[in-house]
Amino acid sequence: MPTRTARTAWNGTLEQGSGQVELTSSRVGTYDVSFPKRAADDAGGTTSPEELIAAAHSSCYAMQLSAIIAEAGGTPQSLDVTADVTLGPDKANGGFAISGITITVRGEVDGLDEAAFVKAAEAAKAGCPVSKALTGTTITLDAGLE
Repeated sequence: MPTRTARTAWNGTLEQGSGQVELTSSRVGTYDVSFPKRAADDAGGTTSPEELIAAAHSSCYAMQLSAIIAEAGGTPQSLDVTADVTLGPDKANGGFAISGITITVRGEVDGLDEAAFVKAAEAAKAGCPVSKALTGTTITLDAGLE
């Protein structure tokens, strides 16, 4: 399996500095990052590690869920997956930590009822490689058919 690479160039201190994250493997873009905007409610056109984790988690989860639905005899017509990644204070160790992730999924699926869809959604949460990588974080799930 391939290895994917991203690179960050950072200048300055945490509070006054800024950087750029380059998605090196895909070459699809370079994005600005800064800690003040990371910690603010309005990102102001910059991304953050949490947003990048959310993107990785939502896309990985959608792929995993589509595979599990097919294994269960269903056919996914569409899946709408959102991952909300929250940054908060790390009370145990100081600094900051990812304090939680919420995955919300709504699907249009042929061949599965609501209960089977929710069961598949829970299995995808457990089996998604990104979920596995984030085992130290509480991941909650809100799943339902449209």
